[in-house]
Amino acid sequence: MYLVAAVAGCLVGLVGGSFRWCLVRAEELYTSLLVASERLGGPALLLPVLVTAAGAAIACAIARRMPSAAGSGIQEVEAVWRGERTPPTLWLVPARFAGGVIAMGSGLLLGREGPTVHMGAVIGAEAGRRTRMSAQDVTLLHTSLAGAGLAVAFTAPLGGILFVFEEVTKTVRPRLVLLAVIGTAAAVACSGLIVGSRAVLPVPAVAGPPMALLPAFLLFGAATGVLGAGYNRLVVGMLSSCDRVRRVGPVARAALIGAVVGLLLCADPLLGGGGEQLNERVLGGGIPAVAVLAGYCVVRFVAGPLSYAAGAPGGLFAPLLALGAVWGALVHGLALPLLPDGGSSAVPFVIAGMAAMFSAAVRAPVTGIVLTVEITGSTTLLVPLLLACFAATLTADRMGSTPVYDSLRLRMSGTGTP
Repeated sequence: MYLVAAVAGCLVGLVGGSFRWCLVRAEELYTSLLVASERLGGPALLLPVLVTAAGAAIACAIARRMPSAAGSGIQEVEAVWRGERTPPTLWLVPARFAGGVIAMGSGLLLGREGPTVHMGAVIGAEAGRRTRMSAQDVTLLHTSLAGAGLAVAFTAPLGGILFVFEEVTKTVRPRLVLLAVIGTAAAVACSGLIVGSRAVLPVPAVAGPPMALLPAFLLFGAATGVLGAGYNRLVVGMLSSCDRVRRVGPVARAALIGAVVGLLLCADPLLGGGGEQLNERVLGGGIPAVAVLAGYCVVRFVAGPLSYAAGAPGGLFAPLLALGAVWGALVHGLALPLLPDGGSSAVPFVIAGMAAMFSAAVRAPVTGIVLTVEITGSTTLLVPLLLACFAATLTADRMGSTPVYDSLRLRMSGTGTP
């Protein structure tokens, strides 16, 4: 079984690495389109709007043919573990691959991790079925290779393994641990052949904040918990609102959402997409003015759930991390006059915002901390991350906010819609 997990992990790495490579090329093409349309002016300015609308519509149409390909897919992985669904067929992989590249390459605020997790899980399940394993072993491979998919999406092997136990299964079993370890190791090694092995958002070494500043991260985490709880409710509320609009078909609705996102991209390319360029900017020191950061926060807070409601293949992680990064930079900018010596750098708040926003929305703080550290390479900030994620998780929980993937799974089981 471990040999099967290793071979399947290699396939997950090759598929996930190819997916990331294609997304980078698609984003480069879209950026070139934005530059060309601005240079040409006139009616050409509307070309990005049309492309994003068409991309959202095509991606939604693909998902309509393969309903399991819509949305994140992580909720379906969790449903399979709980026995509420059976693993999809291998046809889901090309549907998620093509639909995800089209949707995210067109500028929708979606993340690559959801489709990669789901593709990894399906490859694991198919490997178990092809080798005639029992239904229980197929489920184990399905779940363990889902973590390999997350690891490949962010080059974060430990985060992918922890994700299996803290979020998907909420339990630790020795056999599942070994399957997740070998599958993830093989997947990350093979994906490195395509996309390399460097951190996704490497940050220069930054000193940990002084002891006097640590209480500020508790307050910051609590505020982030409120924001994360609101984001969760908006994601589910946006889906429900779109369902109630019955006069407009799903594909046409996706096109309208794409047109709105396209307009945002014409105004500022950092307002759309998964947010990696925005993360690079705030982590690299190119932090905009407080008013601009506030605008980014408001727009991405609404546009992320709106993009998800388009019904195209795409996840929630990456937009959450981008929102958390901007939120951290904004809070630091507002609080800078009150911070003690040693609080002049925004980077600790930016990175803490990424981890805390993930923790508040997903309710998996350890995964959020490890994932963020692996993405940024910031091992010196573990203590402020622990404090911020503790406060964010506790606050969101006390507010009665349901973790986002639990909400999506319950909605899926009730309506049949991811």
